[in-house]
Amino acid sequence: MSPNQPRTREPILNLPAAITLCLLALVGIHAARLLLSEETDFTLIIDWAVIPARWSVAFGGVQAEEVMTSLREGVAEDTLTPLMALAQYVLDGGEGRPLTALTYAVLHGSWAHVLINSVWLAAFGTPIVRRCGAGRLFILLAASAIGGAVLYVLMNPLQVLPMIGASGAVSGLMAAASWFMFAPASWHWEGRLTQPHERPRETIGHMVRNRQVLIFLGIWFVTNYVFAFVQPLGLMDASIAWEAHIGGFVVGLLVFPLLDPLPARPRRISA
Repeated sequence: MSPNQPRTREPILNLPAAITLCLLALVGIHAARLLLSEETDFTLIIDWAVIPARWSVAFGGVQAEEVMTSLREGVAEDTLTPLMALAQYVLDGGEGRPLTALTYAVLHGSWAHVLINSVWLAAFGTPIVRRCGAGRLFILLAASAIGGAVLYVLMNPLQVLPMIGASGAVSGLMAAASWFMFAPASWHWEGRLTQPHERPRETIGHMVRNRQVLIFLGIWFVTNYVFAFVQPLGLMDASIAWEAHIGGFVVGLLVFPLLDPLPARPRRISA
C-alpha cells in the first residue's frame, strides 16, 4: 500500500438502519407535537399514554367510584378539582385502550426526556440489532414496553396521571445486552477477537460470577433510584416511572434468550 494513499474516513456514527429509524421516529414525533395547540397535544397525551386507572376500570374490575374516592382522600384541595375532571374524562365510557401499552413509549415529556432515551437506545440497541436483526429488536422493544406498562399499572392501579416515555423499552435493551456485552472475548474465525455482539450468551451461572455484569446491574439500579427519588440537578421536569423501568428490564432479561440466534456459552466454567 502506498504511504501517500488517502485513508478512508470512518463515520462518526455508524448506527444500523433500524436504530436510525427508531431515533428519527422518537425525535420526529416529539418535534411534530410542538406544532400542535396545547389543547390538542394534551388530548393526544391523554388518549395515547398509559393511565393505570383506565386499565384498572376496564380490565381489573375496579369501579370508577373507587378511583374518585382515592382522589378525594389522597389529593390536596388545590389539585383535587382538575384531577377529578381528568379522571372523569379518562374513565368516561370505560374504554381500556390496550394499544397504549405500546404508544406511550413514543411520547415524551420534554426534549431532555426524549434525548436521554435516544442516547441509551442507540448505545444498547445497536449491538442487539447487529446480533439479532431488526425484526427481533422490534419484538424485544415491544415486549419490554408492554412489561414496563403492566408493572406500572399493577403498582399504581388508581393513578389517573399519564405515563409516557421509552424508558421501559430501553431498559429491556439494557437487560438484553447484559447477557453478552460482558462475556469473555474469543478468537473469531477471521483471525481477530470477537466483538461483544458476536460472543456466546452467558448463562445465569456465568452472569452472577461476572464482576462486570454485577457492576453494570448495580449502577443501573442505583441510577434508577437516584432519578426516581432524588431527581438530581432538575434534569427531568416530571417524576420518573421507575416501575416501568424495572418492568421493562425484567421482561428484556427474560425474553432475550428466546430471541437470541446465537447459542449460550457452555455451562462448564474452566479453571
